[in-house]
Amino acid sequence: MIRRQDTKKIRLGSIEIGGSSKVLIQSMCDTKTSNVNEIIKEINDCATLGADLMRVSILDNEDAEAIKTIKENINIPLVGDIHFSTDLALKAIENGIDKIRINPINTPKEQLIKIIDSAKKHNVVIRIGLNEGSTTKDGHNIHNIEDLISLTRETIEFFEAHNFYDLVLSVKSSSALKTIAIYKELANNFAYPLHVGVTESGFDDIGIIRSTIGISNILLEGIGNTIRFSLTKDPKLEIITAKRMLHDLNLYPNYPTFISCPTCGRCKVNNIKEIAQKVMNYLETNNKNISFAVMGCIVNGIGEGKNADIGIAGADHKFIIFKKGEIIKTVEENNLFDEVIQIINSF
Repeated sequence: MIRRQDTKKIRLGSIEIGGSSKVLIQSMCDTKTSNVNEIIKEINDCATLGADLMRVSILDNEDAEAIKTIKENINIPLVGDIHFSTDLALKAIENGIDKIRINPINTPKEQLIKIIDSAKKHNVVIRIGLNEGSTTKDGHNIHNIEDLISLTRETIEFFEAHNFYDLVLSVKSSSALKTIAIYKELANNFAYPLHVGVTESGFDDIGIIRSTIGISNILLEGIGNTIRFSLTKDPKLEIITAKRMLHDLNLYPNYPTFISCPTCGRCKVNNIKEIAQKVMNYLETNNKNISFAVMGCIVNGIGEGKNADIGIAGADHKFIIFKKGEIIKTVEENNLFDEVIQIINSF
């Protein structure tokens, strides 16, 4: 079991961040926030998949005003992403946002105090986001880790000087290795909850690989309280990917464990890959907390899958189905999926 860093615990709507709380999964809507119906559907779809909180961008008054309606139609905390505009931050807070993400470098100090005062009044959490590349000092982008940590400290001290402590920190890079190094320093220097991710990680397998390298290594150090896979893709993929990674780190226990072989020339069944995908989709969609093994042949099928609750292995245009390594049935290829689903549902 990974020993978690003991951070300050912060209340965020109906959930808690930090302390001994579980690692929370976050994503961000890719639709303009004023498109209320689309946003509500996207948030609720992601919540169904396992999102603990969702973030929306707030670019104008219409976006800020939409917060009221959105909050009335969702059941998870809502985060507003706001830059440059104090007025939009104040409107989002007044309209019921649970948390805002700001880069304090983009806001004059006197305006920042107004945001702090309003956030205190409405019990709103503030995430300080000082990502590499979007953080400047003296007109220059900051890339040096020491300088990023120093700026984070200055920012925290400003908030604390104004009696604000409901903070979450994030200092991301688009480099997985640099992100790991930054978060180790954050954990060594500050006791606030950390939001972890590799920013602008890319699309499909590029983003998944890069994000997994960064996020998993940070979590294995016991660091991190919320995570996001920043993929150039549908936000729902971010949630699914996050759950799969957390499960393999023993940080998301109630989730299916899926094992499948890569297949080779020994395989004598035609649809092993399609069956594997269909079974995995069924297990995830129906929240079946079991281990399942899909093997293309019987040479090492049962041996490598014997620890699975249920498994299948291809034979000569047939499949054997086994439980805990014991064969219980042999079925024709065309009947396999229906047979498997019946066994899963009776397990």
